[in-house]
Amino acid sequence: MPDAILFDPRHVDSRGFDPHRLTHGESQHSPGRSEAVTSLEGLDTRARREFNKLQKRLRRQVGKAIVDYGMIREGDRVMVCLSGGKDSYTLLEILRNLQRNAPVDFSLVAVNLDQKQPGFPEHVLPDYLERLGVEYHILERDTYSVVKEKTPEGKTTCALCSRLRRGSLYGFAEQIGATKVALGHHREDILETLFLNMFYAGSLKAMPPKLLSDDGKNIVIRPLAYCREADIAEFSRLMNFPIIPCNLCGSQPNMQRQIVKGMLADWERKHPGRLESMFKAVTNVAPSQLADREVFDFASLEEQQERRRAQRIDVLDVDRDA
Repeated sequence: MPDAILFDPRHVDSRGFDPHRLTHGESQHSPGRSEAVTSLEGLDTRARREFNKLQKRLRRQVGKAIVDYGMIREGDRVMVCLSGGKDSYTLLEILRNLQRNAPVDFSLVAVNLDQKQPGFPEHVLPDYLERLGVEYHILERDTYSVVKEKTPEGKTTCALCSRLRRGSLYGFAEQIGATKVALGHHREDILETLFLNMFYAGSLKAMPPKLLSDDGKNIVIRPLAYCREADIAEFSRLMNFPIIPCNLCGSQPNMQRQIVKGMLADWERKHPGRLESMFKAVTNVAPSQLADREVFDFASLEEQQERRRAQRIDVLDVDRDA
């Protein structure tokens, strides 16, 4: 079990690592460090200090999520799914940053799925990853044509696109020997999914920080689960990542997810801290206070009552004898 503990000071000192540096200190420089960092050189002292605070906060939150859910173990080969968006770039950068000081050895491999969308700039990710010196693969699958063909006029493409993308990436993870598949979903993604399932599917579920895929072949992790989208967006802007927009998603303004995203953003503006409280609720579930018979045994409450009553009687008898 110790190998599953990552960035936890209780398990670091004995192995010769500095726990302060893991979660609070400056990152070490090494060959292949992101050239995007050069964009920070123009920042004044105050802006640089704010960037350092932001970077440390993201590192701390990712490290805590990894520890809390046992996401990465000794020898893991972590496949980072890189879309070209702010979230996956940030995920890769923070994992690379933490990897340098981690108390366990693990490797990273970036994988992008080229879905053959018209106008997709195929050179951007290979150029970026080669500059970093990160192992990577570009997986080419024409899922775009399938999605366009199968999606009825006026319907959103995201559900089918997501399923096809997931299937392609999970299958490829097996091929390259990846033991974990890392996705870039953050706190708001998890909350949006919670409400989407409540509103449209009649189900109380979200995105777990760690899960076993339906076929049992892949363990999926979401190291950004504790991170705010606003922090990721600001980090991405300051790092000057070469963002590749998804033209397919961006052309669907009435998507249910966008509607829910707007609702959550409005709540946060009117009631600061509400999203954090809601996320805590996702991690603090009381099955006995809900109504799902599959996760709580309501039928046995009478038996439980009788057992407790008998225990109280036994205690009273002991007190009398004393």
